[in-house]
Amino acid sequence: MRGTVGHNDLVTDIPRRAASRTAKLAALPLGFAGRAALGLGKRAVGIASDVISADIQQRTAEQLFSVLGQLKGGAMKFGQALSVFEAALPDEMAGPYRQALTKLQEAAPPMPVANVHKALAEQLGPDWRDLFAEFDDSPAAAASIGQVHRAVWKLPPARRNGKPKLLPVAVKVQYPGAGDALVSDLKQLSRLAGMFKIIQPGMDVKPLIAELRDRIIEELDYEMEAETQRTFAAAYQDDPEIFVPRVVTSAPQILVTEWVDGTPLSAVIADGTQAERDEAGRLMAILHFSAPGRAGLLHADPHPGNFRILPDGRLGVIDFGAVARLPGGHPEPIGRLVRLALDGEAEAVVDGLREEGFIKPADDIDAQALLDFLLPMIEPVAVDRFRFTRSWIRNEAGRLANPRGPAYALSRKLNLPPSYLLIHRVTLGSIGVLSQLEAEAGYREILQKWLPGFAPVP
Repeated sequence: MRGTVGHNDLVTDIPRRAASRTAKLAALPLGFAGRAALGLGKRAVGIASDVISADIQQRTAEQLFSVLGQLKGGAMKFGQALSVFEAALPDEMAGPYRQALTKLQEAAPPMPVANVHKALAEQLGPDWRDLFAEFDDSPAAAASIGQVHRAVWKLPPARRNGKPKLLPVAVKVQYPGAGDALVSDLKQLSRLAGMFKIIQPGMDVKPLIAELRDRIIEELDYEMEAETQRTFAAAYQDDPEIFVPRVVTSAPQILVTEWVDGTPLSAVIADGTQAERDEAGRLMAILHFSAPGRAGLLHADPHPGNFRILPDGRLGVIDFGAVARLPGGHPEPIGRLVRLALDGEAEAVVDGLREEGFIKPADDIDAQALLDFLLPMIEPVAVDRFRFTRSWIRNEAGRLANPRGPAYALSRKLNLPPSYLLIHRVTLGSIGVLSQLEAEAGYREILQKWLPGFAPVP
């Protein structure tokens, strides 16, 4: 029976695979220690410290991204969330990591049909089949902690003829044991906080990783996701530009929502006309900046797979597992400090960033150098219209990642407060998508309408 693996084999193989995952994660700090020792040795023979730092940084990033890219579940999700670090690295470092994640997502094996049915029975009741007119056992999509099935839900019958209404739905089913695996991975990965000092020495990493861990664990609770999606749907009900599908029903590990038909954003990136890509970028920016004010929430997973362009032109938004909770809307200091930077108020920008925790109290920062560091980043809102391009984002990444450049040295002094983590992640991810779209729009006008503190005071 060589070459054949049954479901029981997969179950009994879990302890061995878990041990292998733990061993890979545990090896990361050891590799880091070895590279640090190598750096000390190179200093002893007179090699410049900036060359050593860049060399150790590259080796550390390569190993970190390689290990995270090989693992599924929590490690893969944690790796995706660490894009706040990855985005600052040159493509030769981060490219293989992104490729590994893409392959994992594309090759994720489907859950056995019997397990899907068992989960539905446990979560929706033994008569779960009576809730559906149709249920496709083949998953329509797969992710790190669950998979999505297409189905047709029976709504309560209309009074006139007594026949149930039928609604196409997406049924998200969490993998059995996904929660335990996720928590185990995050415990291991939380021990790696010291490694990130190599990538970003000025950052207070431990609270940042704790915030990431808490937000990622929230994604296991599909009832919490359902409540979040209901809030979004209510905020954008009948909106002419943004569409959020309604929640049909939910359980801790099952989520049933209205099915969304439309053109995937990835297809617009690949084959859309310039006008279609410009409009998609404009809608993405409107969602990003309007949601905190309208829903008190920020959609925190700006991956092209989570968006569709509907036949009527609206932006369809799916997957609300990752969100930033902003009950007071976008923090006002973001808009105010961007406006001060555009106005050339260097000292006021430093004071504001220090007050928000981006600059540590004891750190001395040259105000004009910081302004020079920031202005290229906020160029998209310094003009009436701006086109994001792949070359623009590559130039920015190169500017920030060049160990001999002033931007690199200054960036390593800056901190990222945990309360801004998901906002920063979404901003970086959204800029990446806009650059893939090469979208042009009036982004400054969008910020003036939706970002508190940005609009000039009359």
